[in-house]
Parts: sequence; C-alpha cells; structure tokens
Amino acid sequence: MAFAGKVVLITGASSGIGMATAIHFAQHGASLLLTGRNLENLNETVEKCKPSKSFVVTGELTNEDDVKNIINTTIKQYGRLDVLVNNAGILESGSIENTSLEQYDRMFNINVRSIYNLTMLAVPHIVKTKGNIVNVSSVCGIRSFPNVLSYCMSKAAIDQFTRCCALDLAPKEVRVNAVNPGVVVTNLHKSSGMTDEQLKKFFEHCKETHALGRPGDVTEVAKTIAFLASDDASFITGVTLSVDGGRHAMCPR
Repeated sequence: MAFAGKVVLITGASSGIGMATAIHFAQHGASLLLTGRNLENLNETVEKCKPSKSFVVTGELTNEDDVKNIINTTIKQYGRLDVLVNNAGILESGSIENTSLEQYDRMFNINVRSIYNLTMLAVPHIVKTKGNIVNVSSVCGIRSFPNVLSYCMSKAAIDQFTRCCALDLAPKEVRVNAVNPGVVVTNLHKSSGMTDEQLKKFFEHCKETHALGRPGDVTEVAKTIAFLASDDASFITGVTLSVDGGRHAMCPR
C-alpha cells in the first residue's frame, strides 16, 4: 500500500476530482483529512473511502480561521501531515469587456489566496515528514482561452506558485508539483452557470478540442495526483503536468 501510514489532506473533497482523489488515496492505504463546504457530500466521500480512516472538516477556505482549524484538526487527529492536495477551486466566465473587480477578487481569493494561506500553514508539518504538495491547476494555466480571463489568470498564478514553492522547499526534501487537467466531466462547469444543453454541447465539442477525442474522467486526474505524491515520483518537483488528452499541444487549423 503506497500510502500506508501517510496522512493526506485534500481540499474540495466533496465532489469531482477531490472526491475521486480521496477514494484513490484510500484504496492505497492513506489516512485522510477531507475538507469542503458540503457536509453531506463529504460524508458520502467518507463512505466511499472505507475502510480507510477519514476525518471531515467543513469550512470556507477564504476564511482564515477556518483554514487554521483545518490544519489544527489534521495535526490533532493524526499528529502529522504527509501530503497536501490543493484541489478546491471555482470557475466563472467573463472577458475583459464584461468582467468585474468583484469577480476577479472572488476568483483569486478562492483559487489563489486560499491555497497560498493553507500551504503556508501546512508547510512546517510537511517539512517534518519530508512530504509533498500537489496543486490542481488547469490547462488554462498554460494556454489562453477567450471568456475565462480571471480563471486563466488564477491558474497561471498557481503554476508559478508551484514552481516557486518547489525551489523554496527542495533543500528540505519537500516536493511541490501540479496537475493541469483539460476538460474533465465534473459539476465544475455546471456550477459556473452552464445550462444542461450548453453542458451537453460543451462536452461533445471536446471531441475536437482534445487530441484523444474526449473529455477526461476524474479518476484519470486522481491517479496522476497520487503518482506525483508517491515515492514513484521521488525525483520530480516543480512540474506542471498536463492531464488533458493532448489539449495543451493543439493549435487551430
């Protein structure tokens, strides 16, 4: 069991990539601290992770007291932290012509500032275990797309955050990496405001926008996160790894 005896903290674990990642780590022996805003959904994740040990902490990652409580609860329950998976994030559409400072602030508070804060508080504990961090970014961090301005900017910030933290922490044998998914079938796009019909067309369009001709599955991202967090990736740090069916390599013709 690759993660037996290891403690893994996963944000946004109540659905999508976060839930799939929790289940995958549990199958490989990890003890879990799962966070999110929806307690009912978090408890569903816990059920799917059994018999692995899991604790749940609800809270808003933009609330500094909630973030402190997440770290304190992890250490109180397990006495250590080996892996931090910064997965929680939101998506909103908008171009420079129709966006707002409110949207910009909301996007960066959730997608960037909260990760900065949680990682800052987690690092002293991860240094003790010589553990590692995996951030969930996006193809939007490395490629540019219209009408998702603040989202693309926030993910580009996470990519740079990943590389800088990797260099800061390498002398202490702590690795920091990121995954950059393409379109993955989750509730993220629906929660961004897409109707069911728009969502159906969007996923269908993935046959053209992804070289492998389809959107991704959450388990494919979860397995990549676990690989980067495992000893199999012991000489990998500062990487932003595309998990996008080849979308990052494509250009219009």
